[in-house]
Amino acid sequence: MILLKTAKDLEAMKVAGRISAEAIKVARDQLRPGVTTAHIDEAVRKFIISRGATPSFLGYAGFPASACISVNDEIVHGIPGGRLIEEGDIVGIDVGACYRGYHGDNAATFGVGKVSEEAQKLMTVTRECLERALAVAVKGNRLGDIGFAVQSHAEENGFSVVRDYIGHGVGKDLHEDPEVPNYGRAGRGIRLMPGMTIAIEPMINAGGAKVRVLGNNWTAVTADGSLSAHFEYTVAITESRPLVLTPWQEVLG
Repeated sequence: MILLKTAKDLEAMKVAGRISAEAIKVARDQLRPGVTTAHIDEAVRKFIISRGATPSFLGYAGFPASACISVNDEIVHGIPGGRLIEEGDIVGIDVGACYRGYHGDNAATFGVGKVSEEAQKLMTVTRECLERALAVAVKGNRLGDIGFAVQSHAEENGFSVVRDYIGHGVGKDLHEDPEVPNYGRAGRGIRLMPGMTIAIEPMINAGGAKVRVLGNNWTAVTADGSLSAHFEYTVAITESRPLVLTPWQEVLG
């Protein structure tokens, strides 16, 4: 069941989303060679708590950290630990914060120092996929329009779309209806209505779309070892243009 949000709901979600976006900046500012992913996660946890919120991911279905930190061929759900960040890595940071019972959920991928041309193109195209999806996330369009916007742009640039993991509704629960695939046919699927709040999150691979999950039962990696990038907004559908509730692009400057 899709839960439409009231103006009061959205005010709380704006705060949760802003904290989530600022947590992305906190993580980005920690990224440098020699830093562990656990160090970045701890900085995110402390920041979210300092803002009067709680980390959405910590303990969710048993997840052991406040941020998902996914490096190079890791697509999503990378568990922070002793791994050292290296020059040339690309690092996906996925963070959520819960404020007064409402969640914000967002992600961005960053290069560390000088990255390869392929890595830079992948990050650029994935971010463009998100922006193209956002542009069609308007009243009267359908979920298929979002998926088509992502899929068509990724594939036109020679990349593949992850199908095992998709976007979702967000609100009082971190994952709500509807499902928001990053692939699909324009004009198909559920119609977008004001009050819907969804996480749009393209996950794009430089190689094939196939995925495998590591032995920790969380971290998803590309089956062929190719690079992967991930960007995400929580978005509210309104009577006019979409409202980005997790404005990490604005926060990052």
